[in-house]
This record gives sequence, structure tokens and C-alpha cells, in this order.
Amino acid sequence: MAKINGNLAETMQYMERTLRVRENFDLMCRILRIGSYRCAVYCISGFANNAILEKLLEAIMGHTEEIRPKDMDMFLDEIVPYASAEIVEEYDTAIFNLLSGQSLLFVDGLDSCIVMDCRSYPARSVSEPEKDKTLRGSRDGFVETLIFNAALIRRRIRDPKLTIESMQTGRSSMTDIALCYMEERIDKNMLNRIREKIQHLDVDALTMNQQSLAECLYPYKWYNPFPKFKFTERPDTAAASILEGNLVILVDNSPSAMVLPSSVFDIVEEADDYYFPPITGTYLRFSRLIISLFTLWITPVWLLLIQNPQWLPPWLEFIKVKEVIHVPLILQLLLLELAIDGLRLAAVNTPNMLTTPLSVMAALVLGEFSVKSGWFNSEPLLYMAFVSVANYTQSSFELGYAVKFMRIITLILTALFNVWGFAVGQVITILAIVTNKTITGHSYLYPLIPFSWKTIKRRLLRVRLRHGEK
Repeated sequence: MAKINGNLAETMQYMERTLRVRENFDLMCRILRIGSYRCAVYCISGFANNAILEKLLEAIMGHTEEIRPKDMDMFLDEIVPYASAEIVEEYDTAIFNLLSGQSLLFVDGLDSCIVMDCRSYPARSVSEPEKDKTLRGSRDGFVETLIFNAALIRRRIRDPKLTIESMQTGRSSMTDIALCYMEERIDKNMLNRIREKIQHLDVDALTMNQQSLAECLYPYKWYNPFPKFKFTERPDTAAASILEGNLVILVDNSPSAMVLPSSVFDIVEEADDYYFPPITGTYLRFSRLIISLFTLWITPVWLLLIQNPQWLPPWLEFIKVKEVIHVPLILQLLLLELAIDGLRLAAVNTPNMLTTPLSVMAALVLGEFSVKSGWFNSEPLLYMAFVSVANYTQSSFELGYAVKFMRIITLILTALFNVWGFAVGQVITILAIVTNKTITGHSYLYPLIPFSWKTIKRRLLRVRLRHGEK
């Protein structure tokens, strides 16, 4: 690394050559004089807090008496009245700090640089996340600014053992990453392995933030759709995971935290389970589990029974298709699976002012008229409407799509091979879950496999927190 040599003219030439200050309108360079010293201040206008920077420069330039500090340490102590300031000696380190939003002060004759942290990142409010809502609980959520997210966790865990490590990865992006954990509760082997992987990542940029990091940390098999990580936008959920001994990873520019290791029981847990009394929390857990199983089985089981009407008892005769079937039922179900995703994507991209009229139009066209036209029967529409709504009973998009893929595979196999196809579909689903592993290599179904009654009881039942319990 090139070291700062103390010649201000050469320093400015180096900064111009490296950063192209004249070509970048948001890179600011200000020449000023402090006593007998010529100085240069560099900052990025979009990051600098103008009020703080102006007060700081006013105080620095107020030293009109003759000053002759021998080195930058004395200059920092005597001239710069700011707590968040440090000294760096290499150009690369100074430039990295500048591009991170901090301001630089170069002094002619002194062979180092003062880095002043008077930045103010653009950020939205820490409002409740749209997807991770609760009926009762805190209404704040993570944002795209890493320092704010770390503060939201610090606010909930006031323990000196809470550690938040900072590191950077990506040759071009130099994305900030924070590892959050409790010193005495974290699995040290896992922590060291994750830290080493991040430090040795050979990527140009984390273009998709946490998803890019997740794929770099664990390049799992693409054909297993069940998620390896739990993502949450709630600071209370992240803080609870840290206190349970998990590792939480925050990535700058991402409004969610990545929790690991995560089993399927960790992924399906939600904050509402703990914001209500134990009996209510247990009911919510079982309701979510039962509804998730219904979304996996309801359409394949219905298709299987329609293909084998002799199995239907008299009290289930009503599930038969009443109208004439013009399009095969399996094709109707697959088209509806695709149509639901199309409507979901359309809802994401629809302006708010048009959401209501377009929703009404979609309900009329895709509901009533699709049945009258003969494309769809009312029964497949009913069951797929239940599936589309029931998918939102759990907050993990990744788990919802994993269940969707398993349901589609089971539907196709059932249509082709009847009961044997349904059985093979269930075997594929079970194998996809059982053969899945967490990032630490443990079972994805722990504490069910290997079985631990004490742990499984806490996973399935919302037990009361006893005095003195962590």
C-alpha cells in the first residue's frame, strides 16, 4: 500500500488520479489554511452531514495563532475538536473510508491523514416491515443502513458479551457485513468457519446483498428448494435468535437479518408465538403447521380422489366436479398455479392507486368468466384460492415456494401414475427435507431427527418462561 508522504501537492495529484475528483460531481475537495498549514478536505456530498462538517471546519479554521505540532497525533489532539476521528497512514485506507462516507483531512507536511466520521446515510424510518408483521409486539423493523440495524439489536441486548464484528467483502462493492453473536453462547467452530469464509470470499460484488452472501457461504444443491437460512426483518426476532446462541449476519443495504444455523423448526417460528400467552401461542403454531400441510396436500389429494371416485364415501360426494370438464383437471391446476404467481407479481408492480380497481377486474375476469367460458371448473378455483391465501400463514417466502414446488411435483406424478404417483411425490418431499442439512451440517429436522423430547416440546409447544431461564 502507498503511504501518505506529507506533500500536499502530491497527495492531491494522487487523489485526482485515483478518484477523478473533477469528473465526479459529488466528490468535494476544499482547500483551506489552518495557521501556517495548508490543508485539503475531501468528502462525498451525499454522505457528509453538512451541519457537523461546517461546525468542525469552523472550529478548525478558528486556530489563527501560530501552531507547530510535530506530528499528526499532536495535530489531532490540539486542532480537531471531534471524537469520531482517527489517523490513517495509507492512501488505500483513506480512500476506502472516503468512499464509505467519511471525510478526509490532509495537512501539508504531515505524513498521515485524519479521517472524520461526520457522515449521515440516507435512510428510511424504522417502521414495521410489510411481510413480518405481528398482532402484538414492537413496530420497528430493519432498514437498509447497517449502523441503524446494529443499534436496534444493541437496544434490546444490553450485555457486554454481545459482539458485533464488522468486515468487508467484494472487490468492487466492499460491502459491509456485521456478525452478531453472544460471546459465551455461540458455537465457536461455526463462527470461525463463517468468519473465515467471508474473509476469503473471491467475489466482485454482493449484487443481491444477503442472497449473494448466502450462495457464497453455502453453495447447496440447486434442486433442493428448502431454505438453509432464516431471514427476518424484525429486530426482536434477531435479538432472540442471538440470545439463543445463533449467529445473525447483517449486510449493508439489506433490510433483513440472516439467522444461522436454521432448521425447518427455526424457519417456521414467528414472533406472534411469543407475544401471546402459552396456550394461544401453541394454538397459533399448530394452526400454522396444519394449514401448511393442507397447502401441500389439498390439491393432490383432491385430484387423487377425483381420479378414483369409488374411494369417496357418501358424505364426500360433494367434492366431485359438477360441471362438464373441458380442460383436464391437472392442466387446470397447473395453469392456476402459474396464474397465482402471475397475479402476485402483478400486485408487486401495480401502483397503489390502481390496486383496488385492478383487483376487482382480476377477480371478475379470472373468477366468474373463466368458469363460464369453460376454461376452469369452480372446484379447482376454490382449492387453489385456499392455497394462495394459506401460503401467507407463514412469513418465509423461500419455504412457501419449496412447498409449492413439492405440491406441483406431487400433482404431476398423481395425474400420471395415480396412487403410486401420489406416494412417490410424498417420498420425494420427505427425502428433500430429510437429506437437507443446516450450514453446520446438522439435521434439518432437529430436534425431530435426532430426537430430543425436551427440545421438540419447546419447538411445538409454547412453554412458559420460568424464572432464571435464559
